[in-house]
Amino acid sequence: MINKRVADADEAIRDIIDGQTIMLGGFGLCGIPEKCIAALVKKGVKELTCISNNAGVDDFGIGLLLKTRQVKKMVSSYVGENAEFERQLLSGELEVELIPQGTLATRCMAAGYGMPVIYTPAGVGTEVAEGKETRNFNGKDYLMEYAFEADFAIVKAWKGDTAGNLVFRSTSRNFNPVMAMAGKITIAEVEELVEPGELDPDHIHTPGVYVHRIFQGSGYEKRIEQRTVRPRN
Repeated sequence: MINKRVADADEAIRDIIDGQTIMLGGFGLCGIPEKCIAALVKKGVKELTCISNNAGVDDFGIGLLLKTRQVKKMVSSYVGENAEFERQLLSGELEVELIPQGTLATRCMAAGYGMPVIYTPAGVGTEVAEGKETRNFNGKDYLMEYAFEADFAIVKAWKGDTAGNLVFRSTSRNFNPVMAMAGKITIAEVEELVEPGELDPDHIHTPGVYVHRIFQGSGYEKRIEQRTVRPRN
């Protein structure tokens, strides 16, 4: 069994270079690869195309890469919490492709399954459909969308083993598992790293065959994007 463990985030992202396309897992600020993002900021790679459900916030997540102008293009479904993203979009500094959330997830899944395209009714008759092929199946129109092609997929799991098997918790399962399947090289950071055989096979969400590098991070912030509490009586 191949040991895929690397020392840290710096080693995990060692061969990411300018101009590449990177998938970044997570949902909101839940389950995002904090340590790899920090390492990318430190390394200073630029002209990146980032595929992620969201764009982080101004001082956290992908927002850190936007702040340092390392992102050329964002491919996302929700971008409403980042003022710097908004500024760069409106000024024309940043290319943006907004995608319906289900389509984003399914294009990731298609890449993992080896499917070149999917057909979806989402976006038919809207600006999303401009320039795209439409086909009719059983009287209903569908858009043809291409599977993503990402040089790297970077995900964050709760627990993993040195063979690359991953276990996610709760909301972090929204995009991390499908992105883990989809990258040409998949990097996983985990809160706890164990030896093969220590994970219950029934609890593994991503088999190690999809993962190329894995490391254990520490000190995760786990921020809340929008804290909402009941008013005191």
